[in-house]
Amino acid sequence: MILMQDSDCIFCKIIQKKAFAAILYEDEDIVAFMDIKPINEGHALIVPKKHAVLVEELDEELYLKLFPIARKIASRIKERIPETTAINYFIADGKDAGQEVFHVHLHVIPRRPDDGFRFIFDKEYYSRLLSEVDREKVKEKLLS
Repeated sequence: MILMQDSDCIFCKIIQKKAFAAILYEDEDIVAFMDIKPINEGHALIVPKKHAVLVEELDEELYLKLFPIARKIASRIKERIPETTAINYFIADGKDAGQEVFHVHLHVIPRRPDDGFRFIFDKEYYSRLLSEVDREKVKEKLLS
């Protein structure tokens, strides 16, 4: 596989072994390593070696390869870090989604009771429900 890289991307530097990472897994297409700013102990990142900013830039085969690796790492986290009671699998796909490193990466975030990590919603979120008609309008927009 010919890998495109971005010389300014920290993940590309990790892939090229020009920057340190605590590597958990590596094959010809994917590298997984510990997050430098973990939400909880064991927080890992699953990263394609091909530089792509957004998920849509990855071919489907490479995209789908991220998840089995994430699942194996999550299983190991649950086995080895007993206070882990759940896992978040998370991809921020673009700046407005919270992406900070502009290279596709899947977070595997160990969770435990009262760990303080939350997705914050405005108070209107919980009372905002789309009607059947409005959901159908959005569906038609996506399918047309």
